[in-house]
Amino acid sequence: MANIDELKSLLEQDIQQLTTLSDLLAQEKSLLSGADVKSLASVTHEKNHCLSQIRERAKAKIRLLVAMGFRPDQGEPSRFLRSAGMHELVSLWQQGAEQLTYCQTLNRANSCVVSHLQKRLARLTEIFRGASGQDKLYGAKGQEEAVSHRNVLASA
Repeated sequence: MANIDELKSLLEQDIQQLTTLSDLLAQEKSLLSGADVKSLASVTHEKNHCLSQIRERAKAKIRLLVAMGFRPDQGEPSRFLRSAGMHELVSLWQQGAEQLTYCQTLNRANSCVVSHLQKRLARLTEIFRGASGQDKLYGAKGQEEAVSHRNVLASA
């Protein structure tokens, strides 16, 4: 019974922290459109801290589930909880999964914004170098690079 109570507590903490994470991701998106780098760095630090706590709880949840008889090769944990008749835990598990999916959606949107900003910066760098309109090659990471990017502008 102690394992069930502890798992319930971990799932409730996950739901609360995933709500906080979704708020941080929304905040991050609004900061990406501005120039407040310090606030963005602060939100990123909070987000990383939040994610590390979620990861640690995930490990603890798996240990508890294994102690309760769950075997990872037999399917998803929610299926195990459902078959064991732990409907309250199933509900909490599903709430956490929905919140996680929402956070993933927000994170993908932020990723698109960052990607767009990186492309814009690369384009501005090409203009600065006088390379706009020049032929491009693919670099080692599969990114397009103007031929002039191989030239050093300055060194210290």
